[in-house]
Amino acid sequence: MSETRRENDAELGELVEVRPSSIHGRGVFAVRAIARDEYIGTFFGPPARRDGMHVLWVHDGESDSASVVGRIGRNMLRFINHAAACNAEFDGFDLYALRAIASDEEITIDYEGAPA
Repeated sequence: MSETRRENDAELGELVEVRPSSIHGRGVFAVRAIARDEYIGTFFGPPARRDGMHVLWVHDGESDSASVVGRIGRNMLRFINHAAACNAEFDGFDLYALRAIASDEEITIDYEGAPA
């Protein structure tokens, strides 16, 4: 896609901030309204070799377990919390809004939809 990549916290700060969450610990919140299908940012960090805190696993093209790759989050998106009725989802390591997200609303994904 042609949008400007948002990988570091300064770039992500245009759209989101981290603050206390009623879901769990800290969460990621919209600082302005985000449109449906809008690119929010990229989960950025070094490759993960094993599961742990702030690790995101995604399928790299294929949907088999051999194609699962992970990153250890080093930007604000590592604080994304789970909600079954989520408002965003990852396409690879890029995060997009599933629906319009209001300013000050917590941005959530469905962890159950992530690869094991």
